[in-house]
Amino acid sequence: MQAQQLKIEAGTGEHVRFWKALGTRRMLGGAQTGGNFGLVEHDLPAHQLGAPIHTHEHEDEYSFVLSGRLTAQVGDEVLEAGPGELLVKPRGIPHTFWNAGDEPVRFLELISPAGFEDYFFDLAGPLNSGDEAGVEEVRERYSLDLRMETIPELLERHGLQPPF
Repeated sequence: MQAQQLKIEAGTGEHVRFWKALGTRRMLGGAQTGGNFGLVEHDLPAHQLGAPIHTHEHEDEYSFVLSGRLTAQVGDEVLEAGPGELLVKPRGIPHTFWNAGDEPVRFLELISPAGFEDYFFDLAGPLNSGDEAGVEEVRERYSLDLRMETIPELLERHGLQPPF
């Protein structure tokens, strides 16, 4: 296990953005947590979809809202959370998330066990460049059931702007 970092400065760490929507900053990875969890900070502009409907085979995700309001569909249930509130997205249950509000949303995403925090950084290049084969390779590597075809319906149903 890598030596524990005792302080992470604001705004430091690797950052990626998907299209013009979801931003991700790596805060802690499995090397720093003994593989127990990963921690990233997401930012999502107003009226933006964060991800198509997807299902994790191996990871649970916990979204702690810092500012703004985050909405998630977990299974058939639609939930909204504001600052200081937590949304739970268990493995094996299809889910998605978005920002329906007029203000940006920032939230911490704890991922357990660690490993999936790397997905965001592995996916950004192929997704942003339109490399469908690269996106598929990353999706398979992380055992993620990613339903890109759900994007148009989610945008229409929730009044969101296209992320691209």
